[in-house]
Amino acid sequence: MNNRILEFIEKYLYWMSFPRIQVTDVIEIVIITFLIYQIFRWVKKTRAWSLFKGFLVLIALMIIAAVFQLNTILWIFTKMFNVGVIAIIIVFQPEFRNALEQLGRKNIVASLLPSSDDQSGKSERFSQRTINEIVKATFEMAKYKTGALIVVEQEVALGEYERTGIAVDAAVSSQLLINIFEKNTPLHDGAVIIRNNRIVSATCYLPLTSNLDINKELGTRHRAALGISEVSDSLTIVVSEETGMVSVVIGGEIYRDVDAESVRKKLSYLQRKTIDVKKFKIWKGRMNREIKEDASK
Repeated sequence: MNNRILEFIEKYLYWMSFPRIQVTDVIEIVIITFLIYQIFRWVKKTRAWSLFKGFLVLIALMIIAAVFQLNTILWIFTKMFNVGVIAIIIVFQPEFRNALEQLGRKNIVASLLPSSDDQSGKSERFSQRTINEIVKATFEMAKYKTGALIVVEQEVALGEYERTGIAVDAAVSSQLLINIFEKNTPLHDGAVIIRNNRIVSATCYLPLTSNLDINKELGTRHRAALGISEVSDSLTIVVSEETGMVSVVIGGEIYRDVDAESVRKKLSYLQRKTIDVKKFKIWKGRMNREIKEDASK
C-alpha cells in the first residue's frame, strides 16, 4: 500500500515538490528583479513609455487574431515584428545612450533605497509658491511684450532637450524668469524647462512642429511649443513678443489668449497629477463659454 502511494506521488505529484534554492539562485532573482525594475522605470520616464503602451495594444490585437484564426493579420504582425526591434533601436537611440550613461553614473545601493525627496514629492509635483511665481512672471512679461517659452515637465523626462541648453538648477522665481527672457541677454533665446520646483535649464532648443495646418500667424516660439507637446506630455506657456498674448500648449493643441486665473488652475491641476488632454479640452471649452458670457454682459 505504501509503495503504491509513493509511486502515485512520484508519477503525478512530482510537480508539487519544492526545488532546492541555493544562494546563487537568490542572487540571480535579486539582480533580475532590479534590472526589470530599472528598465520599467526608464521606459516610464521617456518617450518609450508611449511606444510601450502601443506595443501592448499590438500584442492584444495579435492575440485576438490568433484566437479567431485571422491568418493574414498574423502574417502581417510576424513580418512587422521581425524589423520592429531594429526600428526601436534606431528611433530611440538617444534614450538608450542616455540610459547607459545614467547607469554608469548611478549609485546602485542608493537607488535601491527610497530617498526623502521621493517620499516628499509623492503628493505634489511642485509647490504653490512655484505656481504663483510662474503666473506672476508670465503676465509681467506679457504686459511688456517680452517673448517667453516656459516648459513644465510632467511624467516624460525632457533630459534630451535639457542638455541642449545651459544648466541653471535654481529655484523658480518670477525675478529669475523675467531676467532670463529679458531682451538682449545671453539666455533670452530658447526655452526654459521647469522640473518640480527648479528651473533646470535655459536656452533649450525644442523640436518644431511638423503640422502644416497651424495658423500662419504663429511664430517660432509657438511652433516649438507645439513640437515639444507632440513628443511629450509637457505643458508649455508661451508669451508672444508681438502681441503680448499668453498661450498654453499641451497634447499638440494650442489654447490662445488665456488669463492668469486659467493658467493658475491648470498648473494647480498639474501640481497633483498628470493632465489628461481630453479633460484639458473640456476645460478649454468651458473657459470659452465663460469669456463669451462675460463679453455679452
